[in-house]
Amino acid sequence: MPRPKSDFDQLHPCDFYTAEELLEPDRMYTVYEIARLLQELDPDAELEAQTEDILLDWAIPWVMTNAADLVIAEPEADDEPGYYGLKTDGE
Repeated sequence: MPRPKSDFDQLHPCDFYTAEELLEPDRMYTVYEIARLLQELDPDAELEAQTEDILLDWAIPWVMTNAADLVIAEPEADDEPGYYGLKTDGE
C-alpha cells in the first residue's frame, strides 16, 4: 500500500551511476556483481541471499536503463548468469 511522503524522515534523489562511472571498460560483470557495485561494495563481497535479492531489485532496472551503453556475453554454463560490460569504441 502506498505511504505518505511524510512517513519518511528523509527523501533522497534517485540518482544512479552511469555505466561509464560504474564499470571498468576492460571487465565484464554479472548482474550480481553490478548489484554490489551500485551499493559501493566489492564485486566479490559475501552477502546473505535475502540481501542479494534486494540489491538485484536495483541492479536489474539499472541494466535495462543503461542497456545502450552495455555489451553482453553469454554465460559459461546454462545455470550461470550472463556478463555485462561497458560498450567501448568498435563494439
